[in-house]
Amino acid sequence: MSKSELTPPLANESLVAQRITLRDIAKELNVSHVTVSKALRDLPGVSSKLKIRIQKKAKTMGYVPDPVLASLSNYRLSKKANVIQSEIAWVNPWKQTGKTEIYNEFDLYWKGALETANSLGYRLQEYKTSEFSLARLSGIFTTRNIQGVLIPPFREQFTDLKNFDWSHFAVVRFGQIDDQLPTHSVKSAQVSNTMLSFDHARRLGYKRIGFVCEYQRNRYFGAGFNWAQMSLPPKDQLPLHKLDLSMSFEKMQLAFNNWLNKYNPDCILADNSETHEMLSNLEWKIPQDIGLATTSIHDTSIDTGIDQRPHEIGKAAIRMLVALIAEKNLGIPECRNETLIEGKWIDGPMLPKKRDS
Repeated sequence: MSKSELTPPLANESLVAQRITLRDIAKELNVSHVTVSKALRDLPGVSSKLKIRIQKKAKTMGYVPDPVLASLSNYRLSKKANVIQSEIAWVNPWKQTGKTEIYNEFDLYWKGALETANSLGYRLQEYKTSEFSLARLSGIFTTRNIQGVLIPPFREQFTDLKNFDWSHFAVVRFGQIDDQLPTHSVKSAQVSNTMLSFDHARRLGYKRIGFVCEYQRNRYFGAGFNWAQMSLPPKDQLPLHKLDLSMSFEKMQLAFNNWLNKYNPDCILADNSETHEMLSNLEWKIPQDIGLATTSIHDTSIDTGIDQRPHEIGKAAIRMLVALIAEKNLGIPECRNETLIEGKWIDGPMLPKKRDS
């Protein structure tokens, strides 16, 4: 028996389900196939009412985009100058105007997001809650057909979350997920970044590695530090020291000095600039007396440590947001996605190789 005899014959062409095309949908609704294409891609130029009709009809008819044609279309578009399709809102919740700009990482989030939004044909526009209430912004975004909302890091700044109709928008925020605004998020891989810092300090010959972190931010950084320490003998494992920024600087420095004298670290990892300042005030010489590195070289006065790649974090946030818009994945999700961006180690003079190592 030949191979052809073993292979079942193809069904008769009349019985093969034909792929539903844009023209098929257009014919059903008596509109052009260009209008159908725009509606299915949420492009401007089609009324909201007609867009909904087209999308419902496409779903009813079982329309599935042809991946080959989509790939070809994307290739052709990539050869042309990108045309702005729609707007993505960057909602700045800081009440103090310009607050986010003083943080280099936040500024790099914006630049990375802006670059990727432009490359994908979107315009990124900032809206400040210091100028518009969330209730007002909800109406503005609906009127302007804005479907994507990006939110930079904030610390207890939102006061009227319930006044924004989140169900109409795809939302991505920077920073860790919390119960205040449990949306999808993109952030630095703080646990692995701290472990990376610890490992580099060990390779450079440091044995008693301490970690000094802000009280509010120790959750993930601290987890990475505590896990990394498990590779050390118990006598070299140091408790992390938390800075309580609600204290006066003098009291905070006194507590830090007590920790230094009690545990005698030969190297400190820090997520803040206060550690550097306090060491200088206490007349510790860096790196002669103690090595120093940071989990964020962009927002501390320490020149050695982790580059959290905030520009890449901004780019990843836009990619996630655009995907959510395309999927019609709107509102506060039942299953939240968190994308972590790995950092990279930056060598510097504050943590050189130990001479006696």
